[in-house]
Amino acid sequence: MFITPAYAQSVGGAGGGILELMFPLILVGGIMWFLVIRPQRQQQKKRTEMLSNVRRNDTVVTGGGLVGKVTKVIDDAEVEVQIAPDVKVRAMRSMLADVRVKGDAPKNDNAKPARSTKTKTAPKTAPKTATKAAKADKASDKK
Repeated sequence: MFITPAYAQSVGGAGGGILELMFPLILVGGIMWFLVIRPQRQQQKKRTEMLSNVRRNDTVVTGGGLVGKVTKVIDDAEVEVQIAPDVKVRAMRSMLADVRVKGDAPKNDNAKPARSTKTKTAPKTAPKTATKAAKADKASDKK
């Protein structure tokens, strides 16, 4: 009627130990390191390098989406950006979203490709056979 303590115990003895419990946690930690933390650190290094290399006459995009030209590097934390003729603003270096090098065109998928100046097309004229036929018609009309 009553269950004795001998029946309540498991057949196999004690659990596997702490290593069996820690192995899945270590495995998940390793996966998170390679898939999340490591790539994020690499992106952060690239961003800090990009922001530290901001120079005068670089085209920048601010965090608010304004595109302008750096006219003056004030200090390590601020730059002066010209966003329109005679309109200059001071921007925090950390708020720059993108730095475009001088002469780098903005990426626009809708822009037409630039025409090359190497190939020139001949001006459109009437074919020579048509002009000969017109001369022959004029000669026949005179007769």
